[in-house]
Amino acid sequence: MKKPIKKTWMIASALTIGMAVLTPLQAGATAVEPTNAVTVQIEQQITGTIKSVHGDGINLKARDGKNYFISFFKFSDEQLEQMNLVEGQEITVEGGVVEDYLDFYTFEVYKKDLPKNVPNDELTKLEKMFSEVKKLEKEASNAITNKKMDEAEKKYEEMNKIYEEMNKITKPYYLASWQPQPFEEFLEDYGFSENNIVIAENDKKELKAIYEEWVKLEKDGQDEKAKEKMKGFNKILQPYLDELYPTPTFEEYIGRLDLIDIPAETITKLKNIYEDVRKAEREENYDLFGEIWAEFHDILGQFIIPQTFEEYMSSFEFKVSNADSKQLKQLYEEILKLDRKEDSAKIEEKWEAFYNILEPYFEAIKAILISASKITINGQNYLPQ
Repeated sequence: MKKPIKKTWMIASALTIGMAVLTPLQAGATAVEPTNAVTVQIEQQITGTIKSVHGDGINLKARDGKNYFISFFKFSDEQLEQMNLVEGQEITVEGGVVEDYLDFYTFEVYKKDLPKNVPNDELTKLEKMFSEVKKLEKEASNAITNKKMDEAEKKYEEMNKIYEEMNKITKPYYLASWQPQPFEEFLEDYGFSENNIVIAENDKKELKAIYEEWVKLEKDGQDEKAKEKMKGFNKILQPYLDELYPTPTFEEYIGRLDLIDIPAETITKLKNIYEDVRKAEREENYDLFGEIWAEFHDILGQFIIPQTFEEYMSSFEFKVSNADSKQLKQLYEEILKLDRKEDSAKIEEKWEAFYNILEPYFEAIKAILISASKITINGQNYLPQ
C-alpha cells in the first residue's frame, strides 16, 4: 500500500499558458545491419561527469563533449543505493542507445519486479499486453506532439484498460507472496516520531485494528472493502499528517509570490477560493480540487510580476546569438502585453514562434539516450541483477 502524499501547494508561471517546454528530439541510435536483416543496437562506453541525478537515471557530460541521459532501469534500488551517485562524480557507462525515453521501460524491466511465482504461460500473456501498451504509449506521445489531445486521451484510456487486465493477472501472485509490514513498522514509515509528533494511544489502537482488517481484506482480494477500510484509517491519521506536512495559510502562500497590489475585494475572493480548495483536498474530491485550483490561478495570475526576459532565458543551458535574442525578447514582451483570457490563441502562436527560434539550440545540446548495462564507479563494476 502506498502512503498518502501531501500535495505541494505551488503555482505555475503565467507565462507557460499555451506552451510547454518540450524535451528536444533525441539522437538516433547507432546500429549495424547483420546478415539476417535484424537491426541491433551497438553497446557504447562513455566516461564523463554527472551533471544531475534523477530517480531513474543521470544526466552526464561526457569527455567527448556530448550530453547523455543514462537510464538505470535495469539496476535494482539496492545497487543504486550502493553506487551513491552525486553531482560532479566521474562515472563510466556501457549501454545501448535508444530513440525515446519510453524505450527505457522494456518488458524485461517490468518482469524484474514481478513475483517469482508467475508461470510462463501468464508471462507470455503479459508480454503481449505489455507490447500493446508500449505501442499505444508511443501513439499517444505522437498525438500530443501533433496537438491531437482527444486522440491522445483515447490512447491513454486504452492503455489503462490493458493495465487493469494485467493487474488482474498479477495480483493473485503478488498477494500470494505478500508479507505485510507489522503495524508499528508501517506507521513508523510516515516519519511521525522523527518529527516529534505523538499519536494518541486511543487513535493508535484504532488505527492498528483497522490496519489488521485492511490486511485481511487485501489478502482475500476484496478490493473495494479494503479501499473503504483504508479511508477510515486515513481519516483518523489526517490531523497528524496535517501537522507533519502543514499546508500554508492563504497569507503564507501569497506571501511567497512576487505580486503587484491586489484590490481588497479580490483578496477576499481569493481567500475564500483558497479555503474551498483546501476543503476539496481534505475530502479527497480531486476533480473539484482541480477545478477550483485552476480558478484560483486564473485570478491570481493577473497579479503575478512576470520574470524579465533575461531572467527567463537564464534558465536555459545555452546562450543565444544577439540577433536571435533580439527577436526572442520582442516576442516575449509582446506575450506579456496580451490578455491571457482574451488572447490565448495569440499567446500560443507567439510561444510557438519563440520556441521555433530556440529549437536549433535545444538540438545542439540534446542528450543521447543510453540504457545502461554496466556501470563503473571508483573502480567498482555494477551489472544488472
